[in-house]
Amino acid sequence: MIDTHCHLDYLDDPASALGELGLSALVCIGADPQHARSALALAEKYPEVYASVGLHPTEVAQQDTPETRAELEALSLHGRVVAIGESGLDDYWDHDQLPAQRRAFEWQLDLGRRRDLPVVVHTRDAAGGERASLGCAEVIRDVGWTKGILHCCNGHAGLMRAALDLGWYVSFAGNLTYKTAQAIQEAARFVPAGRLLVETDAPFLAPVPKRGKPNRPGYVRYTLQFLAELRGLSESEMEQLTDANARAVYRLNR
Repeated sequence: MIDTHCHLDYLDDPASALGELGLSALVCIGADPQHARSALALAEKYPEVYASVGLHPTEVAQQDTPETRAELEALSLHGRVVAIGESGLDDYWDHDQLPAQRRAFEWQLDLGRRRDLPVVVHTRDAAGGERASLGCAEVIRDVGWTKGILHCCNGHAGLMRAALDLGWYVSFAGNLTYKTAQAIQEAARFVPAGRLLVETDAPFLAPVPKRGKPNRPGYVRYTLQFLAELRGLSESEMEQLTDANARAVYRLNR
């Protein structure tokens, strides 16, 4: 089983999370230079860990500088880096930052193109809004980079169509299992089998039956089980499917 998106370095005991509940690989996400460095340190230490490097949209206001971009460019050349990001648009916390976030997002999509790496995309709308989702869809269409992952799919139909039209993958996290997640569950039924991924986003978004507790990479099993039931597959069939997709998009066997 592969956790395609987690923040392993946020955990108090990252070593204990490795190998739990049958994990064969995980991707530790670098959401800013500091976390990119720590993700790479874990990837260098543990063979089942891979890393991404990028700048999360909520970090753009404080950290999108020429120095940050130069450091991320350099880190992206590391042999254990399998993706750029997470990047994208987040309208939840600061509604004035979308233009700056968009510039950083476009730059990271371009970096992914130059490094021939998928870009991991974060999208979060304000309550009742869809500016971030619509903006993300517009950006990925405009840039046109064909390697990407919609992390923690939010169920927005326009964004998902834009991503799938480019051949992107769509990843589902623990919130897929929540009772109120009908739009996300409908999206999980719709995404082509060859584009499905599962993740934890640990330590966030723990799935049922662990909701309310700190999430861990091993809890990806609960999301996988729920997704398998939605799609009418056995757990082993879904595991084989999503593992194959993860290895393809991240080129884990290279």
